[in-house]
Amino acid sequence: MSTIAVASGKGGVGKSTLALNLALALSEQGRAVGLLDADLYGPDIPRMIGLARTKTARYLDLWSADPEKTKALEAFGIKFMSAGFLVAENQSLSLESVLVEALLVWLTRGIEWGRLDDLIIDLPPGTADLQQQLMNRVPLDGVLMVVTPQDVAHLDAKKVLDLCERMGVRVIGGVENMSGLHCPTCEELIDVFPRVADERSIWTAGVERLAEIPLDPEVARAGDEGRPLLVSHPSSPQADALRALARQLTGVEP
Repeated sequence: MSTIAVASGKGGVGKSTLALNLALALSEQGRAVGLLDADLYGPDIPRMIGLARTKTARYLDLWSADPEKTKALEAFGIKFMSAGFLVAENQSLSLESVLVEALLVWLTRGIEWGRLDDLIIDLPPGTADLQQQLMNRVPLDGVLMVVTPQDVAHLDAKKVLDLCERMGVRVIGGVENMSGLHCPTCEELIDVFPRVADERSIWTAGVERLAEIPLDPEVARAGDEGRPLLVSHPSSPQADALRALARQLTGVEP
C-alpha cells in the first residue's frame, strides 16, 4: 500500500480540496483508496463529501468499543475517516493533549480500512505536534506539498520541508494550487495573486513542481455542496490537472 501525506505550511491553500480530489483521481484508475483527514482541529473533509455530523457529541464518548466506530465510512467509491465524523461540524475539539494523542492513535491504528492500494492523509497545516506525531506513527512513502503562488505560502512551506528533512520523510514534489485564473472572455491566464520571486520559492529549494491547478470558484463551490470537483465537474481543466497528477504518482500512462 502506498501512503502519501498532503501537506501545506499554512491554511487556505486548498490542501484538503486537493487531497480529496487526488484520492478520487486515483480511484478512477481502479485503485482502492482511503482518505484519512488528520486535521483534528479543522476537519473539512466531512463537509466536502456531504457527511458532516449535525449531532453534538459527548467528549467522553468520542471513541469507544463500538465496532461500527472502527469502520471507515464510504462515499464516491472511497473510504474515509475523520475526527469530523465524531463531533458536530460546528463543535470544537477541546481535548487535553493526552486525549488528542489518544485520538490520533485511534485514527491511525484503530480503523478498519480493508484492502487499500493507496492511503491519502490530509495533514493539518503547519509543523506542530500533530504532524510530528503522525510522521512518527505512520510509515509514509512521501509528502506532497501544496502551495499557492504567493511568497508567504512558499515561506511557510519551507518550514514543512525542514520538518520532513528532520523526520526523514521524503518530499515527493509540490503542487501550485490557485495557479492563475482563465479569463472567461480572452482565455488568457491571469495571475490573481502576486507570484513569489524564483529564488524564494520551494521550486528553487529543490521541490519538483508536479502540477499547476488553475483557480476556479466552482472548485470551492463543489466542496461546499458536498460533491467534489471530480464528481461535479469531471471535464474541467482542474479535474484534468488532478488526473494528470494522479498518473504521475502511480506511473500510469495517459
